[in-house]
Formats: sequence, C-alpha cells, structure tokens
Amino acid sequence: MTDITIALSKGRIFEDTAPFLKAAGIIALDDPETSRKLIIDTNKPNVRLIMVRASDVPTYVQYGAADLGVAGKDVLLEHGGMGLYQPLDLQIARCKMMVAVPEGFDYQSAVFQGARLRVATKYLKTARDHFAEKGMHVDLIKLYGSMELAPLVGLADAIVDLVSSGNTLKANYLKAVEEIRPVSARLIINQAALKLKRTTIQPMLDSFESVVGVT
Repeated sequence: MTDITIALSKGRIFEDTAPFLKAAGIIALDDPETSRKLIIDTNKPNVRLIMVRASDVPTYVQYGAADLGVAGKDVLLEHGGMGLYQPLDLQIARCKMMVAVPEGFDYQSAVFQGARLRVATKYLKTARDHFAEKGMHVDLIKLYGSMELAPLVGLADAIVDLVSSGNTLKANYLKAVEEIRPVSARLIINQAALKLKRTTIQPMLDSFESVVGVT
C-alpha cells in the first residue's frame, strides 16, 4: 500500500478535521494535545499524521514531506500556494480577516484624509495587498504575538488579524472596522503526490468532500 503523510496543526484545526479523517476511516492512535509525539500513527498502517505549526503546513506539503495537509486560507495567502493543489474548502475554523482600531479612532476619516497608518500584523502580504488596493500608504509592523496590544501601547494605529467572536477585541477596547476576507481551512495536496498516489489519495478526497457542510 502507498504510504500517505498528512500534515496538521494542533488545536482547532485538528479537532475540526477529526470528522473528515473518520469519514476516510482514519483514526489517530494518540491525542496530539496530550502526546509529545510529532509523528502520530493511525489505525491505517499506511497513513501517518505529522503535527506541525499551522504556518508550516503548506511548506511541508509543498516540498513533499507531507502528501496532504489542512491549512487556513490566511496561512495559504501568506505562503503563496506554490506547488499546492487546493481542491476543497473544508468550511471549518471559520473566521474573518479584519482591520481593527481603538474604539475612539476614526478610521474612515483617516482613510479619507490619506493618513499614513502604522499597522501591526503577522499577515504582511494580506495587509499589504489590501491597503494597496485601497490606495493607502501604511507602515507594516510584523508581530508574532497578541496584535491587540500594539494599539494600546502606541506601537500601531491599527491591526490586521483574524477575528472570530470579537470578544478579544472588545476586552481590549478595540473595534473591527473593515473586513478583508472570510477565512476557513482548506485541504491541500502536494501536486506530485496527487499524480503518483492518486489511487490512494482520491478516495480520501472523496470522503472529505462527503463531510463538507455536514459538520
């Protein structure tokens, strides 16, 4: 049997992907939330899961270290999608990429007046493209941690970040003022693997597709 490696990240992505794996008859033999293993065997001897950082999933799939993976559209936009086939929006881990500012900040006036804003984000490409389309000049500040802190301490005028419930923004006296795009997780496949291992991958893809919209 052809060996298949699937790249996933811990947390919400793994939890939301479980029904798709189950539909394909794949069950992890260890819980990645409690296990320290980075390579997790499954009930299928030819299928293994590798647990990687969410932002690294496309890279592992692109270079063939994994045949398939599940990654958020936010991550794929930053990665660029090189060497990846993206056949399926799994409609999981849904949220929105938003621009947010402090509650007292008049964002629309700043945009209208052509103000040059400082924007904190870890999504540099997405933010750069968004503001370029609006004809705005911004100074992007790359951060890896909690974006909400940046406007509170004067590091930035605005942030670009994923927003789910909006509770974190409210707790830090911020408000979402502009939606850049909806975000959800996609199934991604290495293009070479799809050709060479199609007889194994295609049934998995069909099983995943049968679950979309049901979860």
